[in-house]
Amino acid sequence: MDLLIQILDSAIRLSTPLLLACLAGLYSERAGIFDIGLEGKMLAAAFAAAATAALTNDAWLGLLAGIVTSSAFALLHGYASITQRGNQIVSGVAINFLAAGLTVFLGQAWFRQGGRTPQLSAEGRFRGVELDKYPELGAIGQVLHSILRPIADIPVIGPIFEQIILGHNILVYLAFLAVPLTWWVVYRTRFGLRLRAVGENPAAVDTAGISVIWLRYRAVLICGIMCGMAGSYLSIAQSVGFTKDMSAGRGFIALAALIFAKWRPWPALGACFLFGFLDAGANIFQGRDLPVIGAVPVQFIQALPYILTVILLAGFIGKAVPPKAGGVPYVKER
Repeated sequence: MDLLIQILDSAIRLSTPLLLACLAGLYSERAGIFDIGLEGKMLAAAFAAAATAALTNDAWLGLLAGIVTSSAFALLHGYASITQRGNQIVSGVAINFLAAGLTVFLGQAWFRQGGRTPQLSAEGRFRGVELDKYPELGAIGQVLHSILRPIADIPVIGPIFEQIILGHNILVYLAFLAVPLTWWVVYRTRFGLRLRAVGENPAAVDTAGISVIWLRYRAVLICGIMCGMAGSYLSIAQSVGFTKDMSAGRGFIALAALIFAKWRPWPALGACFLFGFLDAGANIFQGRDLPVIGAVPVQFIQALPYILTVILLAGFIGKAVPPKAGGVPYVKER
């Protein structure tokens, strides 16, 4: 039970950046703009957040810097894909290369630590708050402590509640709250209806007097904001600073999760948590002797989440049909 709780707790933390990036891609691709550049935007946001937090000792300013930087990259992708009607795949790949090179170059130029940022102070990071420290947060913390403490003291249920549900930082809760919010926006609002329509038939949206370009730019900007949160989480919540290529392919795994979920919010949550669970299991069992098998090479354990991702996509997803207008620049008929 303790091992299972440990894996689930780790899975929640590891799935958070995947979930934010996956939902970011959902907005963009639902609007007909394929975004291979999720990885690059996450990486750029991670560097901007860590660099700002290192200089200011303020995690919120770091988060803001990460969101602004990622949004700038998103608007660059939008300009190339929407305004200039360029190839969306090529634009996304270019953003990935640009972010990978620029973060290392600026990190070395500013901090002289091989592309890394200095280790962040406690004030420069988002940290989870333990239940016993809730009263230190003031009157609201004392009320929450009085309500939640009895639940945490219940045998069996209490440790699960305290270790899996409580104790995470604020970005984790925002990521999971973004799932029902995204569902509501996409399926229950006028903006969501237009967003889905512009990804399927932009000409019909244009005929109704709605700007296809403006709708797609808004979707790309939302994508940039959420990628900024995902990248910031990596460097100022999950870690204590920025390291070279710290996104480590998470943007591509988020894309895989988006396809696995068939561009729907709730299945995206399940897919991202599954990948986070596999990653957490790989971390837990790394270096351990497994029954029957014995010692497993570290390299295999590290590659296991990616191998299983390919297997799941190849064997269990079925037919995934993307938005019909995805990847196709819209040319207004005269």
